[in-house]
Amino acid sequence: MNTSERLSEEYGPARLWVASFVGIVLTIAGAAVAMPVRVWDRFLWQYFWGPVYADAKAAGCAVMTDSGPEPLYQGCGTAIERGAIVAEPGYTLVSEVGYMLILVYMLVGVYLLLERLEIADDPNLYFAFIPFMLLGGALRVVEDGTDRAVSAGVTPLVEYPLSSVIISPVIYGTVFLMTLLSLLACLELDRRGVVESYYRATAGVGIALVVATMAYLIMGALTTDYSTLYPSVLLSTVAIASALSYGLYRLFESYLPEVNSGTGYIGLLVIWGHAIDGVANVLLADWLDALSVPLTYYPKHPANAFIISTTEALQPTGLTAAIGTSWPFLIVKLVVASLVVWLFNDEFLDESPRYALLLLIAVTAVGLGPGTRDMLRATFAI
Repeated sequence: MNTSERLSEEYGPARLWVASFVGIVLTIAGAAVAMPVRVWDRFLWQYFWGPVYADAKAAGCAVMTDSGPEPLYQGCGTAIERGAIVAEPGYTLVSEVGYMLILVYMLVGVYLLLERLEIADDPNLYFAFIPFMLLGGALRVVEDGTDRAVSAGVTPLVEYPLSSVIISPVIYGTVFLMTLLSLLACLELDRRGVVESYYRATAGVGIALVVATMAYLIMGALTTDYSTLYPSVLLSTVAIASALSYGLYRLFESYLPEVNSGTGYIGLLVIWGHAIDGVANVLLADWLDALSVPLTYYPKHPANAFIISTTEALQPTGLTAAIGTSWPFLIVKLVVASLVVWLFNDEFLDESPRYALLLLIAVTAVGLGPGTRDMLRATFAI
């Protein structure tokens, strides 16, 4: 028995994960204190917190100065040219890799927690988490609305620094905590016999939160000048994504049944979540004029921007004018989501049901969450 196995047997994997988490936090904090410019200014702030700060201030970018961060509403290019430490809203390759590593690490912690609670081996729990994925996108649009409110001279409901908790990627942690607390509360109610099933109660909490958030957004669109309701975006996105995902699901059932054999309707929702993301991106990038939405949106994710720029460079001009340049992003989304579903065969689900379920939830969330945000942002013109 090696050292790691002895430690795991003596202390348990959950305690070891908590200890490693504390150790990582202390190490990063110590490095930031010891080398503030290199670790904090030029890494943690520039690639991780700075973009959140700039987004929360509705600024074009943020610059780190001797007196602290400063939002810039113009002149970002000049600041970059003079060598300033500049953070722009959105993602970079550095931040996306970092967030991917954090996601994997946190998934391990969540798995250990669920194992300790002896839950999450029932596929029905997957469906209970779908409303919280929608909630994440809707809450992100609430923050988008605060930017529009500030620009219109109106005091928003959520102001900085509170607004930073519903800005990507911090919102993932916020929604995760909301989901976890709801799950634990409903689990306790289940064990006391107050509710019939903890996953149905959890789904009910998520649905109630989504309804309340949507009611706030609709009220803003009906009563303010900085938000306008365009239901055609919502209806078009959901209709097209649903048709594509269900069409693929039936196609697999007929010609490649092994794709759906392990996941069933869960696999359909995985593909649907990424179809929402793909369709929303295509509509926002190329088809808002056709939907009579007088807005322009630009991709914030490097992968999406790369696909659009590559298509624009390779695709004939006439075809670009006819169908736009973002359509390959939708194709990539559907293909990758289908391949992921294919990986979750019966053997994997039978051997590690809790781990497989957790991965399926995570895979769906990274598509449905951002897709809901893009869809609703254009729906409410904010």
